[in-house]
Amino acid sequence: MKSTALDFDHLIEALAQAHGALRAQAAKAVNVSLTLRNWLFGYYIREYEQSGADRSVYGERLLETLAQRLQQMGLQRIEARELRRYRQFYLAYPQIRQTLSAKLPGLQIRETPPPESDLPAVSPQLLLERLSFSHFVELLQLENATQRTFYEVEALRGHWSVRELKRQIATQYFQRSALSTDKAAVATMAHADAERASPQQVIRDPYVFEFLGLKSHEVVTEGQLEDALLDKLQAFLLELGHGFCFEARQQRLLISGEHFFVDLVFYHGVLKCHVLIELKNDAFSHEHLGQLNAYVSYYKQHQMTDGDQPPIGILLCTRKNQELVEYALAGMSNQLFVSRYQVQLPGKEQMAAFLHRAVQELEGGSE
Repeated sequence: MKSTALDFDHLIEALAQAHGALRAQAAKAVNVSLTLRNWLFGYYIREYEQSGADRSVYGERLLETLAQRLQQMGLQRIEARELRRYRQFYLAYPQIRQTLSAKLPGLQIRETPPPESDLPAVSPQLLLERLSFSHFVELLQLENATQRTFYEVEALRGHWSVRELKRQIATQYFQRSALSTDKAAVATMAHADAERASPQQVIRDPYVFEFLGLKSHEVVTEGQLEDALLDKLQAFLLELGHGFCFEARQQRLLISGEHFFVDLVFYHGVLKCHVLIELKNDAFSHEHLGQLNAYVSYYKQHQMTDGDQPPIGILLCTRKNQELVEYALAGMSNQLFVSRYQVQLPGKEQMAAFLHRAVQELEGGSE
C-alpha cells in the first residue's frame, strides 16, 4: 500500500495533534496520582487518629506537628488545614479505595464501608480521571451529600473547569434546578457557556506544582495575588495619612460559633472609628457586602469603646478591568456617612484607580 507523503501543513497538524493528545494524558496521569496521594494522606491520618500507638503524645496538635515535619521534608504546600482537607476527602470519598489496587497493587488498605445512601454512585475511576483535586476541594465545601453528588455529575457531564464549578455553585444551580419544573431547560442554560477544563489548567494548578516539587513564577494563585494586593493596599492607606493607623491583618472574629477573618483592620484617628477592609479577587456581589456588614456589626457591638464612632467597612473587588469599591455601613444613615466619614476617607474612584494599577503591576510582574 502506497503511503501518502506529508506536506508541511499536514506535518504541523500531525505534530500539534500528537502534542495535544500526549499532554492531555500527562495532565490526567499527574492529576490521578496527586488525588490518590491526598486520599492516602487522609486515610493514614484517620487510621493513626483511631489506633496510633503514640497518638496521645500529640493530641490536638497532631496535624500542626505533622505539617511542620512534612514541610521540613520539602512538601511545600502541606499545612494543617490541608491535612484536615485530605482527611475530609478520605471520609467523603471512601470508594476511591477501589482504584488503588490497580494503581498500587502492593498497598494494604483496610476497606471502609461506604455510608448508606440512596444516591447514585459515581464511578471512582471516572471521578479520578475527570476531576482534579481542586474540583474536590470545591465539592467538599458542600455538606449536603445530594448537592455534592449533583455537582459531581454535572461537572463530569459538562467537563467543567474548577472555575466553572465554583461559578455554578455560587449561582445556586442545584437550588434553581430543584425549584424548576423544566429541569432540562435549566441544565441547557447552565451548560451553554460553561468553561471546560483543559490540560493547561490542570498543569497550572497550584496543587500540581506542589506535588511535582516545582517552583514557578509564572503561576500566581488567587491567594498569592490577594496577599500582594493587601501589602500594597496597607502601604497605600498608611501613606495617605488622613489618620489611618494599622491594627490587624486577617483579624479573627468568632461569630455564632464560626471563625471569620477580616483582611485588614485600621483605626482612624480623626474619625475615631475602626475601618474594616475586605479584598475580593472577584466581581462585586451582594453576598460579599453582606458578609462585610456582618463584620462591621460585630465591631459595633463588641469593639466600640466610649468616644468611638460607629465602624465602617470598605469592600474592594478586583475583577480585571472592573475594579469596584463599596462601603458597608451596617445600618448607619447615609447622611451621617456623607457628612462625617466621606470627607476623611479616600474616594471610591481614587481607590479603584489604585487597585487597577496594583493588579496590572502584579500580573505584569508574574509574566
